Amino acid sequence: MEHRDGHPHEHGPGCGHRAIRHGDHADYLHDGHLHSPGESGVAEHVLAVDHGHPAACAPVECPARHHPGCPHPRVPHGDHFDYLVDGALHHLHGDHCDLHGTV
Repeated sequence: MEHRDGHPHEHGPGCGHRAIRHGDHADYLHDGHLHSPGESGVAEHVLAVDHGHPAACAPVECPARHHPGCPHPRVPHGDHFDYLVDGALHHLHGDHCDLHGTV
């Protein structure tokens, strides 16, 4: 797979990207995408909205004001993005963040 900066890259243990457990496999978080390597190439995955990763309003203490470019990586979740903060998925919602599960 070739990434935006033109470097070829193979995702896997030790590649330098955060592994996210997703069902029976690991995806690799890279530039706001969950890449899933396989025999036929790299697939784009999204965390489903489910019991472990809800999309409900669930305020959590969050001193950060998340935005694209903040130091917290974006994770695709359902039809939106969350921000990964110490293993927790934070979703910016009005004047607070909601907890959308952990990874």
